[in-house]
Amino acid sequence: MAYKNKTIRNPITGQEIRFIQTSKDTNGQLLEMESTYNAMSKEPVSHYHPHQDEFFTIVSGEMTVRLDGEETHTLQAGDTLEIPRNQIHAMWNATNQKAVINWQVRPALNTEQLLETVMGLASNGKCNKKGMPGILQVALTSGKFSKELKLVSPPLLVQTVVFSVLRPFALMAGYKAEYQEYLD
Repeated sequence: MAYKNKTIRNPITGQEIRFIQTSKDTNGQLLEMESTYNAMSKEPVSHYHPHQDEFFTIVSGEMTVRLDGEETHTLQAGDTLEIPRNQIHAMWNATNQKAVINWQVRPALNTEQLLETVMGLASNGKCNKKGMPGILQVALTSGKFSKELKLVSPPLLVQTVVFSVLRPFALMAGYKAEYQEYLD
């Protein structure tokens, strides 16, 4: 469970997140984090949040942001960016220096559990070189956290059909949508 000042790390991507204000602290209205990106981090998969708005402030360093799958922007220390719900985006550090951002998600929903799950999987070597879990894990986790995150590719209809077919196989293979050991 997320709590103030708890830090989680993804050893594959080098991202580190420190929780500043959790869902519990704000009655679900806000999740506030400080996220650190190592130099030359990889561009994550494009995604969007169907029920949440995000607000970023670059504390130090630079971040590259891809919006709507095409245009990129470079944000520097002091710059802010608001990403409204349903806007496709990806954010990474394309420089040789570490970058730190203040990251707010409104409402919080279950974003803490999603982040703890994915980073826990990465810490246990259950993600690929881009930090993504395998398809059976994604089939379960995407269903559990569908209000918090949607992947852009493959198209949503394909994801819906394929993941619904794969979910029973993932469960039979012992996968879970989230893991208690990552939430403690």
